[in-house]
Amino acid sequence: MDQETGKESGLESPLIEVASSIHNDAAKAAAELAAGLDRPDLEFVLFFCSASYDLPELAKEMESRFVGRKVVGCTTSGEITERGYSKNSILALGFSNRAFTLESELLPLDNFSLNQAQACVAELVNGCNQRGIAPVAGNSFVLTLIDGLSPKEELFLAILNAALGKIPHFGGSAGDDVNLAYTHVYCNGSFHSDSAVVVMVNTICPFEVFTTHHIKSLDQKLVVTEADSDKRRVYELNAEPAALVYAREAGLPLEELQPEVYALHPLAVLIGGEYYIRSIQKVNDDLSLDFYCAVDCGIVLTAMEPGDLYTSVEAKLTELQQQFGETEMVLGCDCFLRELESDKRDLHDKLSRLYKRFRLVGFNTYGEQLNGVHMNQTLTGVMIGKPGSQVLEDADE
Repeated sequence: MDQETGKESGLESPLIEVASSIHNDAAKAAAELAAGLDRPDLEFVLFFCSASYDLPELAKEMESRFVGRKVVGCTTSGEITERGYSKNSILALGFSNRAFTLESELLPLDNFSLNQAQACVAELVNGCNQRGIAPVAGNSFVLTLIDGLSPKEELFLAILNAALGKIPHFGGSAGDDVNLAYTHVYCNGSFHSDSAVVVMVNTICPFEVFTTHHIKSLDQKLVVTEADSDKRRVYELNAEPAALVYAREAGLPLEELQPEVYALHPLAVLIGGEYYIRSIQKVNDDLSLDFYCAVDCGIVLTAMEPGDLYTSVEAKLTELQQQFGETEMVLGCDCFLRELESDKRDLHDKLSRLYKRFRLVGFNTYGEQLNGVHMNQTLTGVMIGKPGSQVLEDADE
Protein backbone atom coordinates (compact mmCIF):
# COMPACT_ATOMS: atom_id res chain seq x y z
CA MET A 1 0.00 0.00 0.00
CA ASP A 2 1.22 3.51 -0.83
CA GLN A 3 1.89 5.06 2.60
CA GLU A 4 1.39 8.61 1.42
CA THR A 5 -1.96 8.27 -0.30
CA GLY A 6 -3.36 5.07 1.16
CA LYS A 7 -4.02 3.78 -2.38
CA GLU A 8 -3.83 0.05 -2.96
CA SER A 9 -1.25 -0.70 -5.62
CA GLY A 10 -2.11 -3.39 -8.13
CA LEU A 11 -5.60 -3.91 -6.75
CA GLU A 12 -8.97 -2.61 -7.78
CA SER A 13 -9.41 0.93 -6.50
CA PRO A 14 -11.52 1.20 -3.35
CA LEU A 15 -15.02 2.61 -3.65
CA ILE A 16 -14.15 5.12 -0.92
CA GLU A 17 -10.67 6.58 -1.37
CA VAL A 18 -8.86 8.14 1.60
CA ALA A 19 -6.26 10.90 1.61
CA SER A 20 -4.77 12.97 4.41
CA SER A 21 -2.14 15.63 5.00
CA ILE A 22 -0.18 16.91 7.98
CA HIS A 23 0.95 20.05 6.13
CA ASN A 24 -0.09 23.10 8.16
CA ASP A 25 -0.04 25.23 5.01
CA ALA A 26 -3.54 25.21 3.50
CA ALA A 27 -2.34 25.24 -0.12
CA LYS A 28 0.04 22.32 0.38
CA ALA A 29 -2.53 20.36 2.36
CA ALA A 30 -5.24 20.81 -0.27
CA ALA A 31 -2.80 19.88 -3.02
CA GLU A 32 -1.90 16.66 -1.22
CA LEU A 33 -5.56 15.76 -0.80
CA ALA A 34 -6.26 16.45 -4.48
CA ALA A 35 -3.37 14.22 -5.50
CA GLY A 36 -4.64 11.42 -3.27
CA LEU A 37 -8.17 11.70 -4.64
CA ASP A 38 -7.20 12.14 -8.29
CA ARG A 39 -9.83 9.83 -9.80
CA PRO A 40 -12.65 11.00 -12.10
CA ASP A 41 -15.21 8.71 -10.43
CA LEU A 42 -14.77 10.41 -7.01
CA GLU A 43 -17.52 12.98 -7.49
CA PHE A 44 -18.17 13.76 -3.81
CA VAL A 45 -15.51 14.71 -1.24
CA LEU A 46 -16.01 14.76 2.52
CA PHE A 47 -13.28 16.26 4.70
CA PHE A 48 -12.44 16.86 8.35
CA CYS A 49 -9.82 19.42 9.31
CA SER A 50 -8.10 20.88 12.32
CA ALA A 51 -9.28 24.36 13.27
CA SER A 52 -5.61 25.40 13.28
CA TYR A 53 -5.73 25.95 9.52
CA ASP A 54 -6.30 29.38 8.01
CA LEU A 55 -9.91 28.53 7.21
CA PRO A 56 -10.61 31.22 4.56
CA GLU A 57 -7.41 30.17 2.79
CA LEU A 58 -8.29 26.48 3.09
CA ALA A 59 -11.78 27.15 1.71
CA LYS A 60 -10.27 28.88 -1.31
CA GLU A 61 -7.79 26.06 -1.90
CA MET A 62 -10.39 23.30 -1.57
CA GLU A 63 -12.64 25.15 -4.01
CA SER A 64 -9.87 25.49 -6.59
CA ARG A 65 -8.47 21.96 -6.18
CA PHE A 66 -11.82 20.14 -6.44
CA VAL A 67 -13.50 22.00 -9.29
CA GLY A 68 -16.67 20.28 -10.48
CA ARG A 69 -16.99 18.11 -7.38
CA LYS A 70 -19.26 18.49 -4.38
CA VAL A 71 -17.22 19.13 -1.25
CA VAL A 72 -18.45 19.31 2.36
CA GLY A 73 -16.69 19.08 5.71
CA CYS A 74 -16.16 20.49 9.18
CA THR A 75 -13.55 21.47 11.73
CA THR A 76 -12.58 18.95 14.39
CA SER A 77 -11.04 18.29 17.78
CA GLY A 78 -8.76 15.72 16.19
CA GLU A 79 -8.75 13.57 13.10
CA ILE A 80 -8.77 9.80 12.60
CA THR A 81 -6.81 9.23 9.40
CA GLU A 82 -5.81 6.04 7.62
CA ARG A 83 -2.88 5.93 10.09
CA GLY A 84 -5.03 6.36 13.21
CA TYR A 85 -5.36 9.28 15.63
CA SER A 86 -3.95 12.57 14.33
CA LYS A 87 -3.79 16.24 15.27
CA ASN A 88 -3.37 19.45 13.24
CA SER A 89 -4.11 17.56 10.04
CA ILE A 90 -6.80 17.17 7.40
CA LEU A 91 -8.52 14.01 6.19
CA ALA A 92 -10.62 13.63 3.04
CA LEU A 93 -12.77 10.83 1.64
CA GLY A 94 -13.70 10.53 -2.01
CA PHE A 95 -16.85 8.52 -2.82
CA SER A 96 -16.97 6.67 -6.14
CA ASN A 97 -19.99 7.28 -8.35
CA ARG A 98 -19.85 3.55 -9.18
CA ALA A 99 -21.41 2.79 -5.79
CA PHE A 100 -22.57 6.07 -4.24
CA THR A 101 -24.79 9.04 -4.91
CA LEU A 102 -24.43 11.82 -2.32
CA GLU A 103 -26.55 14.94 -2.06
CA SER A 104 -25.98 17.74 0.47
CA GLU A 105 -27.70 20.84 1.84
CA LEU A 106 -26.49 23.68 4.06
CA LEU A 107 -29.08 24.67 6.67
CA PRO A 108 -29.27 27.40 9.33
CA LEU A 109 -29.66 26.31 12.95
CA ASP A 110 -31.64 29.39 14.02
CA ASN A 111 -35.41 29.23 13.55
CA PHE A 112 -35.20 25.86 11.83
CA SER A 113 -38.71 24.60 11.08
CA LEU A 114 -40.35 21.32 10.12
CA ASN A 115 -41.25 22.84 6.75
CA GLN A 116 -37.55 23.55 6.10
CA ALA A 117 -36.63 20.03 7.19
CA GLN A 118 -39.24 18.44 4.94
CA ALA A 119 -38.17 20.57 1.99
CA CYS A 120 -34.53 19.64 2.60
CA VAL A 121 -35.27 15.90 2.77
CA ALA A 122 -37.43 16.09 -0.37
CA GLU A 123 -34.61 17.85 -2.23
CA LEU A 124 -32.05 15.27 -1.11
CA VAL A 125 -34.31 12.35 -2.04
CA ASN A 126 -35.06 13.89 -5.43
CA GLY A 127 -31.35 14.33 -6.13
CA CYS A 128 -30.63 10.70 -5.27
CA ASN A 129 -33.59 9.47 -7.33
CA GLN A 130 -32.38 11.37 -10.39
CA ARG A 131 -29.16 9.35 -10.37
CA GLY A 132 -31.07 6.13 -9.64
CA ILE A 133 -28.16 4.08 -8.34
CA ALA A 134 -30.48 2.36 -5.83
CA PRO A 135 -33.96 2.94 -4.36
CA VAL A 136 -33.68 5.52 -1.57
CA ALA A 137 -35.72 3.44 0.90
CA GLY A 138 -33.49 0.83 2.50
CA ASN A 139 -30.37 1.95 0.62
CA SER A 140 -29.69 5.37 2.15
CA PHE A 141 -28.47 6.98 5.33
CA VAL A 142 -27.95 10.59 6.36
CA LEU A 143 -24.86 12.22 7.85
CA THR A 144 -25.11 15.53 9.71
CA LEU A 145 -22.23 17.86 10.53
CA ILE A 146 -23.27 20.62 12.94
CA ASP A 147 -21.68 23.67 14.58
CA GLY A 148 -20.60 22.02 17.83
CA LEU A 149 -20.95 25.11 20.02
CA SER A 150 -24.49 25.98 19.02
CA PRO A 151 -27.20 25.47 21.67
CA LYS A 152 -29.66 24.77 18.83
CA GLU A 153 -28.34 21.30 18.02
CA GLU A 154 -30.94 19.32 19.95
CA LEU A 155 -33.92 21.14 18.44
CA PHE A 156 -32.45 20.94 14.95
CA LEU A 157 -31.87 17.20 15.25
CA ALA A 158 -35.34 16.48 16.60
CA ILE A 159 -36.98 18.39 13.74
CA LEU A 160 -34.76 16.84 11.07
CA ASN A 161 -35.34 13.36 12.45
CA ALA A 162 -39.10 13.84 12.19
CA ALA A 163 -38.71 14.71 8.51
CA LEU A 164 -36.36 11.79 7.78
CA GLY A 165 -38.84 9.18 8.91
CA LYS A 166 -37.26 5.72 8.65
CA ILE A 167 -34.01 6.85 7.00
CA PRO A 168 -31.20 6.17 9.51
CA HIS A 169 -29.19 9.19 10.55
CA PHE A 170 -25.94 9.81 12.41
CA GLY A 171 -23.41 12.59 12.67
CA GLY A 172 -20.92 14.62 14.63
CA SER A 173 -20.62 18.08 16.14
CA ALA A 174 -17.76 20.14 14.71
CA GLY A 175 -14.89 20.92 17.08
CA ASP A 176 -12.08 23.45 17.29
CA ASP A 177 -9.13 21.57 18.80
CA VAL A 178 -10.69 21.99 22.30
CA ASN A 179 -10.42 25.79 22.17
CA LEU A 180 -14.21 26.13 22.73
CA ALA A 181 -14.26 29.30 20.64
CA TYR A 182 -15.50 28.80 17.07
CA THR A 183 -16.56 25.65 15.23
CA HIS A 184 -17.40 25.51 11.54
CA VAL A 185 -18.99 23.40 8.83
CA TYR A 186 -17.99 23.68 5.17
CA CYS A 187 -20.34 23.73 2.19
CA ASN A 188 -20.72 25.68 -1.06
CA GLY A 189 -17.10 26.81 -1.04
CA SER A 190 -16.86 28.38 2.41
CA PHE A 191 -16.90 27.71 6.15
CA HIS A 192 -20.04 28.55 8.16
CA SER A 193 -20.98 28.83 11.83
CA ASP A 194 -24.50 28.47 13.32
CA SER A 195 -25.17 26.01 10.51
CA ALA A 196 -25.47 22.34 9.67
CA VAL A 197 -24.62 20.30 6.62
CA VAL A 198 -26.99 17.43 5.84
CA VAL A 199 -25.66 14.72 3.51
CA MET A 200 -27.80 11.92 2.11
CA VAL A 201 -25.78 8.87 1.06
CA ASN A 202 -27.50 6.53 -1.38
CA THR A 203 -25.53 3.38 -2.11
CA ILE A 204 -25.49 -0.14 -3.50
CA CYS A 205 -23.21 -1.13 -0.61
CA PRO A 206 -24.62 -2.80 2.51
CA PHE A 207 -24.26 -0.62 5.61
CA GLU A 208 -25.14 -0.39 9.29
CA VAL A 209 -25.42 2.80 11.36
CA PHE A 210 -24.24 2.17 14.92
CA THR A 211 -23.19 3.64 18.24
CA THR A 212 -21.15 2.26 21.12
CA HIS A 213 -19.79 3.43 24.46
CA HIS A 214 -17.95 1.86 27.37
CA ILE A 215 -19.49 3.82 30.26
CA LYS A 216 -21.00 2.00 33.27
CA SER A 217 -23.40 3.26 35.92
CA LEU A 218 -22.31 3.92 39.50
CA ASP A 219 -25.98 4.28 40.55
CA GLN A 220 -25.27 7.65 42.17
CA LYS A 221 -28.05 10.09 41.21
CA LEU A 222 -27.69 13.87 40.83
CA VAL A 223 -30.83 15.94 40.27
CA VAL A 224 -30.60 19.10 38.17
CA THR A 225 -32.33 21.65 40.41
CA GLU A 226 -31.46 24.81 38.45
CA ALA A 227 -30.48 25.07 34.79
CA ASP A 228 -30.68 27.09 31.60
CA SER A 229 -31.13 24.57 28.79
CA ASP A 230 -30.74 27.25 26.10
CA LYS A 231 -27.19 27.88 27.33
CA ARG A 232 -26.60 24.19 28.18
CA ARG A 233 -25.74 25.43 31.67
CA VAL A 234 -26.47 23.74 35.00
CA TYR A 235 -26.33 26.00 38.05
CA GLU A 236 -27.32 23.52 40.75
CA LEU A 237 -27.20 19.79 41.35
CA ASN A 238 -29.08 18.51 44.40
CA ALA A 239 -29.75 22.18 45.33
CA GLU A 240 -26.02 22.95 45.65
CA PRO A 241 -23.59 24.71 43.27
CA ALA A 242 -23.16 22.26 40.41
CA ALA A 243 -19.35 22.29 40.23
CA LEU A 244 -19.00 21.64 43.96
CA VAL A 245 -21.32 18.63 43.80
CA TYR A 246 -19.56 17.26 40.73
CA ALA A 247 -16.08 17.71 42.25
CA ARG A 248 -17.22 15.92 45.39
CA GLU A 249 -18.68 13.08 43.33
CA ALA A 250 -15.40 12.79 41.39
CA GLY A 251 -13.40 12.86 44.64
CA LEU A 252 -11.28 15.79 43.48
CA PRO A 253 -10.63 19.38 44.54
CA LEU A 254 -12.57 21.97 42.54
CA GLU A 255 -9.39 23.43 41.04
CA GLU A 256 -8.48 20.09 39.42
CA LEU A 257 -11.59 19.91 37.25
CA GLN A 258 -10.55 19.79 33.57
CA PRO A 259 -11.47 17.90 30.37
CA GLU A 260 -9.50 14.77 31.31
CA VAL A 261 -11.50 14.57 34.55
CA TYR A 262 -14.80 14.96 32.69
CA ALA A 263 -13.79 12.03 30.46
CA LEU A 264 -13.06 9.76 33.41
CA HIS A 265 -16.04 10.85 35.55
CA PRO A 266 -18.96 11.25 33.10
CA LEU A 267 -22.63 11.90 33.83
CA ALA A 268 -25.54 10.38 31.91
CA VAL A 269 -29.32 10.43 31.53
CA LEU A 270 -31.38 7.25 31.35
CA ILE A 271 -33.72 7.22 28.34
CA GLY A 272 -35.70 4.15 27.38
CA GLY A 273 -33.44 1.86 29.38
CA GLU A 274 -30.26 3.21 27.76
CA TYR A 275 -27.73 5.63 29.25
CA TYR A 276 -26.84 8.67 27.14
CA ILE A 277 -23.78 10.61 28.22
CA ARG A 278 -24.08 14.35 28.92
CA SER A 279 -20.48 15.54 28.96
CA ILE A 280 -19.28 18.60 30.85
CA GLN A 281 -17.65 21.32 28.77
CA LYS A 282 -16.28 23.64 31.48
CA VAL A 283 -16.65 25.08 34.98
CA ASN A 284 -17.74 28.72 35.16
CA ASP A 285 -16.71 31.34 37.72
CA ASP A 286 -20.11 31.09 39.45
CA LEU A 287 -19.54 27.31 39.90
CA SER A 288 -22.11 26.42 37.24
CA LEU A 289 -21.28 23.75 34.66
CA ASP A 290 -21.58 24.09 30.88
CA PHE A 291 -22.39 20.90 28.98
CA TYR A 292 -21.97 19.78 25.37
CA CYS A 293 -25.64 18.72 25.32
CA ALA A 294 -28.74 20.45 26.64
CA VAL A 295 -29.65 19.50 30.23
CA ASP A 296 -33.06 20.54 31.59
CA CYS A 297 -34.11 21.37 35.13
CA GLY A 298 -35.54 18.29 36.86
CA ILE A 299 -33.44 15.81 34.88
CA VAL A 300 -31.78 13.08 36.90
CA LEU A 301 -28.11 12.58 36.03
CA THR A 302 -26.36 9.35 36.94
CA ALA A 303 -22.67 9.29 37.87
CA MET A 304 -20.81 6.90 35.56
CA GLU A 305 -17.36 5.40 35.17
CA PRO A 306 -15.48 4.21 32.09
CA GLY A 307 -15.20 0.51 31.39
CA ASP A 308 -12.76 -1.08 28.93
CA LEU A 309 -12.57 1.34 26.01
CA TYR A 310 -10.53 -0.84 23.67
CA THR A 311 -12.47 -4.06 24.22
CA SER A 312 -15.83 -2.36 23.73
CA VAL A 313 -14.78 -0.88 20.37
CA GLU A 314 -13.19 -4.10 19.13
CA ALA A 315 -16.27 -6.11 20.08
CA LYS A 316 -18.65 -3.72 18.33
CA LEU A 317 -16.63 -3.50 15.12
CA THR A 318 -16.13 -7.27 15.03
CA GLU A 319 -19.87 -7.83 15.52
CA LEU A 320 -20.70 -5.44 12.68
CA GLN A 321 -18.10 -6.88 10.32
CA GLN A 322 -19.60 -10.35 10.69
CA GLN A 323 -22.67 -8.99 8.88
CA PHE A 324 -20.67 -7.96 5.81
CA GLY A 325 -17.69 -10.27 5.55
CA GLU A 326 -15.47 -7.61 4.01
CA THR A 327 -15.57 -3.96 5.05
CA GLU A 328 -15.21 -1.10 2.59
CA MET A 329 -15.02 1.63 5.25
CA VAL A 330 -16.11 2.67 8.72
CA LEU A 331 -16.87 6.38 9.07
CA GLY A 332 -16.69 7.28 12.74
CA CYS A 333 -17.66 10.28 14.86
CA ASP A 334 -15.59 9.75 18.00
CA CYS A 335 -16.07 12.05 21.01
CA PHE A 336 -12.91 14.03 21.82
CA LEU A 337 -13.28 12.96 25.47
CA ARG A 338 -12.73 9.36 24.39
CA GLU A 339 -9.55 10.45 22.65
CA LEU A 340 -8.43 12.24 25.84
CA GLU A 341 -9.14 9.10 27.85
CA SER A 342 -7.29 6.88 25.39
CA ASP A 343 -4.30 9.21 25.60
CA LYS A 344 -4.36 9.20 29.41
CA ARG A 345 -4.63 5.41 29.48
CA ASP A 346 -1.87 4.93 26.86
CA LEU A 347 -4.26 3.39 24.32
CA HIS A 348 -3.57 5.66 21.34
CA ASP A 349 -1.31 3.28 19.43
CA LYS A 350 -3.44 0.23 20.20
CA LEU A 351 -6.65 1.94 19.10
CA SER A 352 -4.97 3.37 16.00
CA ARG A 353 -3.96 -0.15 14.96
CA LEU A 354 -7.53 -1.34 15.56
CA TYR A 355 -8.94 1.50 13.46
CA LYS A 356 -6.53 0.70 10.65
CA ARG A 357 -7.59 -2.95 10.79
CA PHE A 358 -11.24 -2.04 10.22
CA ARG A 359 -10.42 0.90 7.92
CA LEU A 360 -12.09 3.29 10.37
CA VAL A 361 -11.57 6.98 9.67
CA GLY A 362 -13.37 10.12 10.79
CA PHE A 363 -12.97 12.81 13.40
CA ASN A 364 -13.10 13.66 17.10
CA THR A 365 -16.29 15.55 17.87
CA TYR A 366 -17.90 17.83 20.45
CA GLY A 367 -20.94 15.53 20.34
CA GLU A 368 -22.45 12.67 18.39
CA GLN A 369 -25.88 12.26 16.82
CA LEU A 370 -27.99 9.17 16.24
CA ASN A 371 -31.53 9.25 14.84
CA GLY A 372 -32.34 12.63 16.36
CA VAL A 373 -30.57 12.09 19.71
CA HIS A 374 -27.58 14.23 20.67
CA MET A 375 -25.10 12.54 23.00
CA ASN A 376 -21.48 12.53 24.14
CA GLN A 377 -18.60 10.16 24.81
CA THR A 378 -19.60 7.63 22.16
CA LEU A 379 -18.20 6.27 18.93
CA THR A 380 -21.07 6.69 16.48
CA GLY A 381 -20.87 6.01 12.78
CA VAL A 382 -21.60 3.74 9.86
CA MET A 383 -19.91 0.56 8.70
CA ILE A 384 -20.08 0.16 4.93
CA GLY A 385 -19.55 -3.27 3.41
CA LYS A 386 -18.44 -4.15 -0.08
CA PRO A 387 -21.19 -4.83 -2.63
CA GLY A 388 -21.34 -8.18 -4.34
CA SER A 389 -19.51 -8.31 -7.67
CA GLN A 390 -22.76 -8.81 -9.58
CA VAL A 391 -24.35 -5.79 -7.87
CA LEU A 392 -21.37 -3.65 -8.84
CA GLU A 393 -21.41 -4.92 -12.42
CA ASP A 394 -25.13 -4.13 -12.70
CA ALA A 395 -24.53 -0.62 -11.39
CA ASP A 396 -21.78 -0.06 -13.95
CA GLU A 397 -24.03 -0.95 -16.87
